[in-house]
Amino acid sequence: MEEIIIRDFSPAYQEDVINLILNIQRNEFDIPISKEDQPDLSDIPNFYQSGCGNFWVALDNNQVVGTIALIDIGNHQVALRKMFVEADYRGRRYNIAELLLVSCMSWASKHDIHEIYLGTTEKFLAAHRFYEKNRFVQIASELLPNTFPIMKVDTRFYKITLK
Repeated sequence: MEEIIIRDFSPAYQEDVINLILNIQRNEFDIPISKEDQPDLSDIPNFYQSGCGNFWVALDNNQVVGTIALIDIGNHQVALRKMFVEADYRGRRYNIAELLLVSCMSWASKHDIHEIYLGTTEKFLAAHRFYEKNRFVQIASELLPNTFPIMKVDTRFYKITLK
């Protein structure tokens, strides 16, 4: 087994990131979404890697097997987005979801972020358990900051306070 490496996104990973995310969204969870529905994926550096935001990839032998991102929404707050792990790499064996979350939470702490918010779909049951295990608390949509970018598919929301 190769060592899993978490690295900041660079354009060299663009197509692999898009393929990974679309495959999970469409083929695993039957979400009718396209690349065109997600313009952020075509402009990751400008969309995610600005302010206190960033985008990370998990690599196994230079192959993208996971992603996570933070969007700076102002007021020492960020939105967690694009948390995806290839099916064969989920679970304790590789621990990729945990590695990705630790990387982004460490980044957030170093960049004076006080709160991380996220939206997800009701279909991602394993994701709900994962976030709750990692101290995220489910909140009503009315409690989201006005600057939080709600996606069409978001029906469940979480928050963690760092400071």
